[in-house]
Amino acid sequence: MDVKLPKLGEGADSGVVVNLFVKEGDTVALNQAILELENEKAVASIPSTGAGIVAKIYVKPGDRIGIGQRILTLTESGQPASAAPAPAVGRAGSPLPAAGAHPAIAGRPTEKIEEEEERENEEEQVSTAAPVAAPSVRKMARELGIDLSKVRGSEAGGRIVLADVRNYIQRLIAAVAAKGKPAGGAHGVTRPTISEQVDFSKWGPVSKKPLSPLRQVIARRMGESWNSVPRVTQFDEADFTRLNELRKKFAAKYEKKGARLTLTPLVLKAVAGTLKKHPLFNSSLDEASNEIVLKEYYHVGIAVDTEQGLIVPVIRDVDKKSIFDLAKELEQLAAKARDRKISAEELKGGTFTISNQGAIGGAHFTPIVNTPEVAILGLGRGAMKPVVRDGKVVVRMMTPLGLSYDHRVMDGAEAARFIVDLVAALQDFKEQAVKI
Repeated sequence: MDVKLPKLGEGADSGVVVNLFVKEGDTVALNQAILELENEKAVASIPSTGAGIVAKIYVKPGDRIGIGQRILTLTESGQPASAAPAPAVGRAGSPLPAAGAHPAIAGRPTEKIEEEEERENEEEQVSTAAPVAAPSVRKMARELGIDLSKVRGSEAGGRIVLADVRNYIQRLIAAVAAKGKPAGGAHGVTRPTISEQVDFSKWGPVSKKPLSPLRQVIARRMGESWNSVPRVTQFDEADFTRLNELRKKFAAKYEKKGARLTLTPLVLKAVAGTLKKHPLFNSSLDEASNEIVLKEYYHVGIAVDTEQGLIVPVIRDVDKKSIFDLAKELEQLAAKARDRKISAEELKGGTFTISNQGAIGGAHFTPIVNTPEVAILGLGRGAMKPVVRDGKVVVRMMTPLGLSYDHRVMDGAEAARFIVDLVAALQDFKEQAVKI
């Protein structure tokens, strides 16, 4: 029997093989872990859907595989492997070719290319009814010369999203390369890689470092956000003197109970309260229906800096949790993110994101909206500055804030009101909320 990649969860349709736990000739039990797959910034074990002896393995570390793709073949003792043809490859979430580059296709198995050609031929038979896609997707398709009627939509009702267009382009590039003829024409165009455009080694020594799977995910998502969201950033400063005093006052008590108190849990609580006053900033834009989805829950993502890249675990129901619970959960999630032990589910469902660079340094910066959210808050490093309070010059810890938002959903006046209320919540934080 063939063991194929099962469904990975909502919104996930592919991943990169990190480790293989079995080899040909090994005996595998039902639900035994056979490989590790990196997907949506998380690494998860994939269990076997059957039991038997591994007759053949079709993937290797570094391969990107999609749902339904064959991983290995199992046989009963003494029986040969089936020679049946491989099933169609599931949709792979490979990054969209960036300006000046196209995805590498060298070393891909011929059978995968042939399967993608078959899928391409199937998709050319898609109904001629007008395709359902957001304006941003239609615009991109026009610029690339892609006929959306030949792209199969993966969302409800056949709606086409950016990932579907990426997959379509990937299959075209692979199919054309396999046939040995240049890409282009009605389906789209390919572009030369940077190394083909400019030979940097002409002017001195160079080295190359491949993008990790996580970095590819980050690059793809940031590119999608940049291309689809008209963002504006509202800047301000907040007086963190009181917050810092509260942190110092209760840090030892929190430590005794097993939680490290930083400023971030306090900021989380202030943000949740402000989001309740300004529900637009806790929403998402449904481009297909031209509706704003207002969420009545407050799940806030926290950007965590790791050796592999930026990971954003989500803390759920921030408004309902105590500062102590937030501090403890934040520490646990951050550790799991740095160790790459965080699950895909813990990275989903966010309604707003906070990126705190205070521990690293720097002042104001412009964070990129973490779509499908519509706003993100960036915090820089606090610094002692002279400010005027009640007609007197005093020294206070001032922290730079940058609120980036989707201008399609809200206007500058709404963003100004949000950040004014947020600054007030941060500066007038209640001590009762921190007590344990």
